[in-house]
Amino acid sequence: MKRRDFVRNSALGTVGTLLIPHFLKAYETHSLTGGPSAGKTLVIVQLSGGNDGLNTVVPFRNDIYYRERPTIGIAPDKVLKLNDEIGFNPALEALKGLYDDGLVTVVNNVGYPNPDRSHFRSMDIWQTASDSDKYLTTGWLGRYLDANCHGSDCVAHRAIEVDDTLSLALKGQELNGLALLDPKKLYNQTRSGLVTELAHLKPDARLAAANPNISYLYKTLAETASSAEFIYDKSKVNRSQTVYPASELGNRLKTVSELITSGVNTNVYYISISGFDTHINQPGQQERLLRQYAEAVAAFTKDLKSTGKLNDVLLMTFSEFGRRVKQNASNGTDHGTANNLFLIGGGLTPGKVFNEAPNLTNLDEGNLKYSVDFRSIYATLLRDWLKVDDVAVLGRKFETLSFV
Repeated sequence: MKRRDFVRNSALGTVGTLLIPHFLKAYETHSLTGGPSAGKTLVIVQLSGGNDGLNTVVPFRNDIYYRERPTIGIAPDKVLKLNDEIGFNPALEALKGLYDDGLVTVVNNVGYPNPDRSHFRSMDIWQTASDSDKYLTTGWLGRYLDANCHGSDCVAHRAIEVDDTLSLALKGQELNGLALLDPKKLYNQTRSGLVTELAHLKPDARLAAANPNISYLYKTLAETASSAEFIYDKSKVNRSQTVYPASELGNRLKTVSELITSGVNTNVYYISISGFDTHINQPGQQERLLRQYAEAVAAFTKDLKSTGKLNDVLLMTFSEFGRRVKQNASNGTDHGTANNLFLIGGGLTPGKVFNEAPNLTNLDEGNLKYSVDFRSIYATLLRDWLKVDDVAVLGRKFETLSFV
């Protein structure tokens, strides 16, 4: 295929248009092996839809909770107690075992000032680490890449989202993470005739000068194809012997574990699972999702322990907001504000309930008030776990917390 024919037929000459498969989300690289890292890995699990925190970490001693949730409240005798005030939903039995082993920290009342109860807007705020009245086009992990990726340390798999598309969280000003659902699938896609031929073409000087996007596209194609081959080869080094649940999260965490133990130089993995927007008939749906979550995380933790990686991997779980305290007329809950957040790993100091239980007597129009800014969590993860400059990534100083 001649270059001019491809450009003419695909309309790639249009400025800013990349009419290529959406899995090609790599950024410019100079070396596949990458430079040294802090030796720590951060895994983020996003519970999309707004998980109900009050039925996840249950204030079983609080009469207001049961008054406001007469049909969906978790009975005290079913709660898996963490202390004298709160406990896990019984669907989190597998997570309770990890908590008892000191591997789980629960942070209550996490949120931000002037909260937004729109799914899309609140998720943008969490993914960009912006104020609620600011609109950013880069994600906090994308800016982590921008600030800490230089020369040979820039590899297309430094940050991986285990999905076919890339979230805003991993998009930087100069660099993006890599969206990869399955190493073999990505490898096979980059071996297609079209991509292979394009990856070996180079635009002439006149074409590159007239449209820099064309030159960048060819470079990105070549580097993505190389990165896909590298990851696929590495992923075959260590196949997990741990039995994972046959769920979406189970499969994705298994992929992450195999990449970690195979020596792929990735500092951040990002996973999203959906279904937590429980306006109608919440109990059955949420319990099913929480059980899948807990069992997948328990398998992942067991896998890491068996390979000696548990102390080097920290998993954070969050949702874009919690739910209102009062249940609705449909046996569900509506969009709320502050929520709880889980940190799981062998490097916690030690795992525990980090702070006070939600205050149900002091609400903001029926919603929980936050006491921990989520960006303090981010700042702690950046500075104390990944060992990078948190201010350079977040744009200003936030209080760091003592969980690692």
